[in-house]
Amino acid sequence: QVQLVESGGGLVQAGGSLRLSCTASGPTFSRTAMGWFRQAPGKEREFVSAAIWDGGIKYYEDSVKGRFTIYRDNFKNTVWLHMNSLKPEDTAVYYCAAFGTHYCSGYGCYSHPDRYAYWGQGTQVTVSS
Repeated sequence: QVQLVESGGGLVQAGGSLRLSCTASGPTFSRTAMGWFRQAPGKEREFVSAAIWDGGIKYYEDSVKGRFTIYRDNFKNTVWLHMNSLKPEDTAVYYCAAFGTHYCSGYGCYSHPDRYAYWGQGTQVTVSS
């Protein structure tokens, strides 16, 4: 069983920055791809970013490319999402998630929420205009 705890959300003005953190329990973090998703009111949960087990390959949804950065430290069992140049449309609850056991690769694999076995409780990010 993996438990994920997010932190770092808050209220920020457009153009500002936030860094979200997600700390995982359990011994398998270093072997597990990690993802960030978000869900705005009235919308479906959408993919934001993911990093494979060693952070060597990272994926980003098009609207966050160049603004968001995912990175991880396997010694600290932590993955971060650093968000710059925030826009009001980035407002959502952000979730980190641990990848399940799936034999797939590429953006289509890691961007699908059904591939993730464990989820954090979410942290609210609100960007004011």
